[in-house]
Amino acid sequence: MKKPLVAIVGRPNVGKSSFFNKICGRRISIVEDTPGVTRDRIYGDAEWTGYKFSIVDTGGLDPKSSDEFQKNIRQQANIAIELADVIVFMVDGRESVLPLDYEVSKILRTSNKPIVLVVNKLDNNEEYNTYDFYKLGMGVPYGISCEQSKGLGDVLDEIVKHFEKQESEENYASKPKKIAIVGKPNAGKSSITNRILGEDRVVVSPTAGTTRDAIEIPFKFNGEEYIVVDTAGLRRQRGVEHGTVESYSVLRSMEAIERADIVLIVLDASEEISEQDVRIAGIVHESGKPSVVVVNKWDKVQKDTNTIETFENKLKDKLSFMSYFKTVYVSALTGKRFGEIMETAKMVYENSNRRITTSVLNDLLQECLLSSEPPVRHGRRLKIMYVTQTDIHPPTFVFFVNEAALMHFSYLRYLENKFRASINLVGTPIKIVVKNTSEK
Repeated sequence: MKKPLVAIVGRPNVGKSSFFNKICGRRISIVEDTPGVTRDRIYGDAEWTGYKFSIVDTGGLDPKSSDEFQKNIRQQANIAIELADVIVFMVDGRESVLPLDYEVSKILRTSNKPIVLVVNKLDNNEEYNTYDFYKLGMGVPYGISCEQSKGLGDVLDEIVKHFEKQESEENYASKPKKIAIVGKPNAGKSSITNRILGEDRVVVSPTAGTTRDAIEIPFKFNGEEYIVVDTAGLRRQRGVEHGTVESYSVLRSMEAIERADIVLIVLDASEEISEQDVRIAGIVHESGKPSVVVVNKWDKVQKDTNTIETFENKLKDKLSFMSYFKTVYVSALTGKRFGEIMETAKMVYENSNRRITTSVLNDLLQECLLSSEPPVRHGRRLKIMYVTQTDIHPPTFVFFVNEAALMHFSYLRYLENKFRASINLVGTPIKIVVKNTSEK
């Protein structure tokens, strides 16, 4: 389900990363009292009063600077502004309106997006310090203190007012599903796109980097509507020069993953599985997306009776963090086994949207507890009262326990493995949350 995107924008050192970390509930952005620390867009997920949304942190804007890093920050921020549904314009309440604030406000005014003006660093409730910011002409300034978590609720209330009513699962199910195709340059993503569409809609070239932007094309498969998104090849970060067209293509590829319903991770069978292949799979896994590992150029591999098994074992080793992965072995050149891609994509999507009744989950939980008792830590034994599913895409399971701190990661892994052995969750990550019964 597509989540609204909130972009945090402002000049350097006004507290954007601190705000981002508070809203996401964990420290993701680097927080340092030096302008220019955040140079890339950083994504996180948040929820407020039932609204789920993504939030993106951007580097501090200095529109008149000719510094190379600042040029890159501007490009990054411009993409965030373009993609955002709501923009948080952050300023520093300990200072009056600065010329840089006016410059940033000019950029934001042309976006025609809803803007929430946030005055940060009012640690001593200096409400009068917000009045000066009416000069920016960006509406009512909301005073907050990120340091002390003051005023955040009012800001979040204002942000979610601008969201469209989030769709029910039934309405969402009737929308075309987005399939993002990702991988290293020249792995055959555009060739796979053309095969899926049945025509040459995307330029195919042996030169790496032909696809510069994410290209969306609607199509039908077995009467169902989909949108295929062919993305630019994701190179390792040190192989992408800041400020180049390619660096912005990478950002759009990351965005395509965030907005996708299903992701095809394309590997080149004629090459060894690389660190970058693993990194791309990790991005998809962390995004919570169902995926299919498409091993392309299988026609180039010399085969014997154990070739697929050997390759699968390599994948199990490299992708140990996503043991649920599902592979298809294809050749975009010859079309061999190509029909398996869409069938498998549909299957992993259905698994990602699978709902399990509470009674079935708790029967399974009892089997887990009988097979292996929960651990004892610091002289106290973990007690798991019950489990329930709270969300889909990815399936999210909440375990209510006597004391969450007693849950060891190895026992969590045991529970996940036992659940996967009994429930068809192939191709999709799952999310496990541990809560004390008092948090119910």
